[in-house]
Amino acid sequence: MLRLAPRPSLSLRSFLQCSYTTGTPPPAHKVPLALVAELRKQTQVSISKAREALTHSSGSIPGALEWLQQDLIATGTAKAAKVSSRATHEGLVSVSVLSHGAGLNTAGGVRAAMVELNCETDFVEGTSYSQGWPWTSRTPLRSSLSEGKGTGAFADLSLDELHDAPLLSHSDPGSAPAGTVSTAIRDTIVKVGENISLRRARAIVEDAPLSPTTHSALRLGSYVHGTLHSLACGRVASLALLNLRSPNLATLIRNETFRTDLGVLERSLARQIVGFDTLSIKSMPENTAEEQALYTQPFITLAGEFNGLPVEEALRKWSVSHGLVEGEEEGGVEVLDFLKWTVGETEQA
Repeated sequence: MLRLAPRPSLSLRSFLQCSYTTGTPPPAHKVPLALVAELRKQTQVSISKAREALTHSSGSIPGALEWLQQDLIATGTAKAAKVSSRATHEGLVSVSVLSHGAGLNTAGGVRAAMVELNCETDFVEGTSYSQGWPWTSRTPLRSSLSEGKGTGAFADLSLDELHDAPLLSHSDPGSAPAGTVSTAIRDTIVKVGENISLRRARAIVEDAPLSPTTHSALRLGSYVHGTLHSLACGRVASLALLNLRSPNLATLIRNETFRTDLGVLERSLARQIVGFDTLSIKSMPENTAEEQALYTQPFITLAGEFNGLPVEEALRKWSVSHGLVEGEEEGGVEVLDFLKWTVGETEQA
């Protein structure tokens, strides 16, 4: 007689079923590694995130890019809110000078801006992600130009307005903005996992083109200490606003040798301001040391015959030697104002 095998017990049937269903089920389709590599090349996202985006887009690169953008907005907003209370004492100061003044550049006059962007650690400021930070210094310039500002002095800019401003590319400022300053900061927070904050921004926009009858013109010197990624950003930076007065100015400013020497002088003054604990141009009652005044400092950053002289005396002799003035005649090069920022410093009242 044929005997049937006994039916497995319930517990045994459960074990057999589990033995076939444990572990992660295989994906519906395997994403080609070439597509993953191409997407990462364009976005720098992780391998797992690239696979996820391509899976959701059925292997379409454009679709994956769109999915990543939407995912970045969703996760970025939450991430930024989560880390917003963390202290940010590191970062970079970025400088952008579109025109050094005296009507020599196509922009005309004086156009410059300085921006400080903070992060939690110096590790982030040294990464490739920080290469995008200096782009923001062109944004306040565009904002100031559109509003027609021409104050002749450094002006604080509204951080709220700057956050909402379109982000201009450093390498191609004429291209269409890809987003705003705020969205760029949010996206970087997602990539690095640290809080990033825009601390302060100032700009100067002065329309003062040189004409044949002009005996006075503004010029601007700039310097960034410890530049990163071959861009004008570092931990300390300065801008020096100069005034040139001379009856010969219209002729001299068009002389190539004079302009070259003037550029060296401008950079040397900006370096001098960074190199010393410079708090004022001339001696002020609140200064605690003589060398806190620029004009009394030994001009150690200017090479040549005037090296080591007090800055004020060196400027006078430079003006005479370059034909701006003669003897005791009034005029020459003078420093009107300067801006010096160090990352994380306590601002003077």
